[in-house]
Amino acid sequence: MTLPKAFMDELRARVPLSSVIGKRMKLTRAGREFKGCCPFHKEKTPSFYVNDIKSFYHCFGCGVHGDALGFLMDYDNLPFKDAVEQLASLAGMQVPKPTREEEQKFQRQMSLYDLMDAAAKWYEHQLHDKKNKKILEYLIERGLNLDTIKTFRLGFAPDGDELKKFLEKAGYAFEDMKEAGLFKESERKKGEVYPFFRARVMFPVQDFQGRVVAFGGRVMPESHGGPPDKSAPKYINSPETSIYHKGKMLYGLSRARKAIGDGETVIVVEGYMDVIALVQAGFTGAVAPLGTALTEAQIEEIWKVMPEDKRTPVLCFDGDNAGLRAGSRAMERVLPILKPDHSVKFAFITEAKDPDDLIKNHGRSAMQKVLDQAISLFDMMYLEEAKERNFAQPETRAGFRFALEKRARTIADGAVQQFFIHEINQRINKDLLSGSSDRPQRTQRQGHFFKGKVLPPNAHTPVRPMSKKPPPLKGNVSKLLREKVLIATLINYPQLFDEFAEQLGMVEVPNADYDQLRQELIRFLGGGYDNQESDRIYLDDQAVKQHLIESGYGKILEALFDKSLYIYAGFAKPGQPLELVRQGWLEAYSRGQEKARWKKA
Repeated sequence: MTLPKAFMDELRARVPLSSVIGKRMKLTRAGREFKGCCPFHKEKTPSFYVNDIKSFYHCFGCGVHGDALGFLMDYDNLPFKDAVEQLASLAGMQVPKPTREEEQKFQRQMSLYDLMDAAAKWYEHQLHDKKNKKILEYLIERGLNLDTIKTFRLGFAPDGDELKKFLEKAGYAFEDMKEAGLFKESERKKGEVYPFFRARVMFPVQDFQGRVVAFGGRVMPESHGGPPDKSAPKYINSPETSIYHKGKMLYGLSRARKAIGDGETVIVVEGYMDVIALVQAGFTGAVAPLGTALTEAQIEEIWKVMPEDKRTPVLCFDGDNAGLRAGSRAMERVLPILKPDHSVKFAFITEAKDPDDLIKNHGRSAMQKVLDQAISLFDMMYLEEAKERNFAQPETRAGFRFALEKRARTIADGAVQQFFIHEINQRINKDLLSGSSDRPQRTQRQGHFFKGKVLPPNAHTPVRPMSKKPPPLKGNVSKLLREKVLIATLINYPQLFDEFAEQLGMVEVPNADYDQLRQELIRFLGGGYDNQESDRIYLDDQAVKQHLIESGYGKILEALFDKSLYIYAGFAKPGQPLELVRQGWLEAYSRGQEKARWKKA
């Protein structure tokens, strides 16, 4: 059986060797490797070592040596063909027919890795070019040193077609550049092609083997050549490709896995700069999702690289409302996939906007304090259900128990589910049924019970000033402003879409471009795409903007979020209390309805 070399290389790279061998014999971590008693000869002292980075095993006792395929053939007594098929099923790959076409297909995929690495090197060169001195100064002003910039291979994407010329000269086909997500065809002007990343700091994204597969791009501030307003999304990310699957990968994991194997705490944060700031401060186990909410597949990937007795990463979120919502969504995603000795903790930053700001303004010790105060998954679940409940009535307390048990029953593993339900009963009996003096109290600032412990302000529940009404839209505004406000608000707050979808669908927008944007927003948030329905509730504003940009609405999006928008509709800004946003949207919508009725009369 002859198979393409590119396929075989990819097959070995995709499946960690320790996961194959660890299912058949006991392995324990030994530094950056795993060790165990050799399965091919009798021994009492482990001399059989497994190295995931180099993808081979070796026994220092009997000298046996090989890769995943060799192990399956020797240990399971499988023929080569069956071993390949078994390993391919673990890797989620289809065994190709040994044809010339399949060989060419895999060779092209492998060439994409070379293409992306060449692009990364070009972006790096641009960052250090004298003409882009202000960009490098910006990163240094952000607190990054030159070693860190080099370690993470940061670069800069200037405007123009210089990258295309460079890659073509190096022998890469333009079709491959488009397939890799470096260039995009305009959906508005047929035949027009433009670089996907323009005038942005570039963050190369690497897969588990350390190969560049995608990029994240950060817009520059106005002081360093960026746009004069904040209409452009702060970050955009490469689209999915044959070598890049953002829901399964994590930024920084290829670099962090060595430190994680050595026992460093895994810290999952929200952005590229957070990861880099943490690593520079000595928190070398930092990783981040890629522009989306944390997925189940990403959590599983983190657990795989952690030592057996330390599979509890800390999920660290910003202390604002968006961070709190992200923490709640992460909890909902982790619960169903919990396994014995696999869990997470939650930490929230209240002294700054994010880890980058916290370390810059308060030092490493402040970040360490946040990690030390991280709470367990069970406590996070308990707090989420307790917030905004009035426990004065017995039926409310019964509802609290019911809601907790409902969450616990989403855990697929029977043993873990059983212990969660037992802990729920124990905690409620102590907190709500006992008459002891140490009974938890309801804190006025947080609005929930938690062992009488006063948590950091706004650590787990958003502060919603219910009495504060949004400022009305000012009088002398253009006819189109109301429609822009309605659309922009739901882009910034997609969690309100279900509530206002029907009204948005009835809004008449007199401008064709804005009306197309409105319709695309409804299709996307309404689940009008095959892969969207199950993930829709986890979307954040950046994911929505990213989709609209990728769909060809980048220019109209910039026009939508011009600097005048928030002057007239401050409630639409990101980071506002949700109730304030809701009231502002309803007021803007109602004003339009009143004008329509007045005209008909």
